[in-house]
Amino acid sequence: MTKKIMITTTVESIDQAKALLDVGVDTLYIGEKTYGLRLPHDFTYDELREITALAHEAGATVTVAVNAIMHPEKMANIKSYLDFLAEIQVDQLAVGDTGVIFVLDRDGYKLPFIYDASTMVTSSRQVNFWAEQGAIGAVLSRELPKAELAKLSTNLTIFGEILVYGATIIHQSKRPLLENYYNFIKTDEEKSRERNLFLSEPKQEETHYSIYEDSHGTHIFASDDVNMMTELSELTTMGFTHWKLDGIYTPGDDFVKIAELFVKAKLMIESGQFTALQAFAFDEAIRSLHPKERTLGHGFYDLDPDDIQ
Repeated sequence: MTKKIMITTTVESIDQAKALLDVGVDTLYIGEKTYGLRLPHDFTYDELREITALAHEAGATVTVAVNAIMHPEKMANIKSYLDFLAEIQVDQLAVGDTGVIFVLDRDGYKLPFIYDASTMVTSSRQVNFWAEQGAIGAVLSRELPKAELAKLSTNLTIFGEILVYGATIIHQSKRPLLENYYNFIKTDEEKSRERNLFLSEPKQEETHYSIYEDSHGTHIFASDDVNMMTELSELTTMGFTHWKLDGIYTPGDDFVKIAELFVKAKLMIESGQFTALQAFAFDEAIRSLHPKERTLGHGFYDLDPDDIQ
């Protein structure tokens, strides 16, 4: 019997949160601007409270992103934020900074956490170490090929979250790289995600590394967004049943429709009805909904581990 599959999605608005709950997602992934990284929307404290209540009323859960790199000025105020999250009874946090984990343990917070160090989580030994420190799960690096995931799956003591749809972060720098570049060329332009800036490899115009800058620094994404619909059965067989959908570059109702397709796939896998033909049909539907200017692929999944530099 297939282990229960859990689907987590990002959220860009309260209305979208309601729509995602209506189509059956299990967990809403939300946060605010100071402590959360790479979110489609930075919610206010009142909005965090409202979305948490909506999720709980629907029988779903909430993960709050507390995955920023915690410089001293952030750590100075972290307790008041953790107190607030405990008060509104969020279900778990996504945490990457060891300072936050220390505070959670030291002060006895009843806030479960998922270890999220982005591209750094690549081995079962690492994941299991954080399990011993209290983590209930870990966000696996988006740059793991199938062969490495297969080896990883047999050794994990907690769940590993897999990105099955959305943009893949490949680099973050605290430095304001875009601002520095604009200063160098003597111009003053918008640096936010809404500008849809991207980098291309020299002599490879088809590459499209999305880039933006915010208070956390500069963020660069892989050229292809991820769509693992045709590989879901294989991932589930390996034991990866915590799926993440990231809508940072897929706005509005299109993201909700994509999430609904993954919910349908989940239910069909759990009931033993998911076929390769159905996976292909859902994959085609996702491609019709995905932003036309962005490409889709399997990320590192199909690569030979020896070919990864």
